Amino acid sequence: MAQPRDFGFGDDERMVRDSARKFLGENAPIEKIRRLVARDHREAYETASPPLAHDEQLWKQIVVLGWTGLAVPVEQGGAGMKMVAVAALAEEIGRAALPSPLISTLCTTCVLRAAGSPGAGAALERIANGESATLAISNAEGSWEAEDTDVAAKAAGDGVVLNGTAWFVQDARKASFFLVSARGDKGVGLYAVRADAAGLTLHADHIVDLTRDQAHLELRDVRIGAGDVVSSAGAGARALTAATPALLTIVAADMCGAAEWLLQTTVEYAKVRKQFEHPIGFFQGVKFPLVNVMVAVDEARSLVYNAACAIDSEPAHAERFARMAKASASDMATFAAGRAVQLHGGIGFTWECDVHIYFKREQHNAALYGDGSYQRAKIAELV
Repeated sequence: MAQPRDFGFGDDERMVRDSARKFLGENAPIEKIRRLVARDHREAYETASPPLAHDEQLWKQIVVLGWTGLAVPVEQGGAGMKMVAVAALAEEIGRAALPSPLISTLCTTCVLRAAGSPGAGAALERIANGESATLAISNAEGSWEAEDTDVAAKAAGDGVVLNGTAWFVQDARKASFFLVSARGDKGVGLYAVRADAAGLTLHADHIVDLTRDQAHLELRDVRIGAGDVVSSAGAGARALTAATPALLTIVAADMCGAAEWLLQTTVEYAKVRKQFEHPIGFFQGVKFPLVNVMVAVDEARSLVYNAACAIDSEPAHAERFARMAKASASDMATFAAGRAVQLHGGIGFTWECDVHIYFKREQHNAALYGDGSYQRAKIAELV
């Protein structure tokens, strides 16, 4: 099937994007984000336990808007919208640097959709009803590849018992449940584990990104009933592989949104900051780097929507296109963030300048699920 015109971005997708931009502009302006995540640098980085930045009331509003169920099939109570709509929403979340579990929940939704089991359907219904979720699929070396997990699953009656550690879990302290990958005798399976499950211990990690939290999960004899088995042993790896293009596309879209904020904010600063009796935007040393950032953002955004459209209409090309999008977005994010700090001059390196919030989110996202070099190596294997 050929790709539709404009990547299939129509009236419904435009409505999602525009309504999200309006809502976040009114309810999550940068002043509020600053209060949530950057009140004090000592609180952010020097306390024994990292602070948790989460606006519960804003999350409830997001649930009412139906964003958690955007990618959930209609049969499970969601909107069942296309991947291009999900990418549009993720881009607006990145533009606002929103500290919420929505990106993680959208990623989990895509894995559950790929699993396609009764257990996955039950978990999707929970997400559509407003529960947050996140993936617990990484090993200690930082690999999110489908076969890599440090958690073991052992059959126990009609369920399983999980033991081990899941690392680098995003938005862990905001999640209602985790989708854990674990290896059994017949391969990797996926299991929905409630945040309050007996035997589950969450250890918060200190990370540079102030807009999200991260943790590693210690599982000791965590019992999973048959209803929470999302993919049986052997089927979990296939579901993760199938969902990988969606995960990469969502994170890449987030980076594009954040980079657009950095670009526009720096352009506005260049119009008002004067040096040698001219706005600094007058000088080629400022003007040209900003144009280069604009080109890089547009390139990455085009690849993101190309990948999202492929997931919707050309699944055979989805992985290659998604890895291209993530590679471009990771490189672009690092470049855009660095130029924003540099072009803000002396103030750009300070805590008082909001650029640092986006800079850190971009650095985190650039590495998440593999940076540009990693993605290009994977593309080489595909072709």
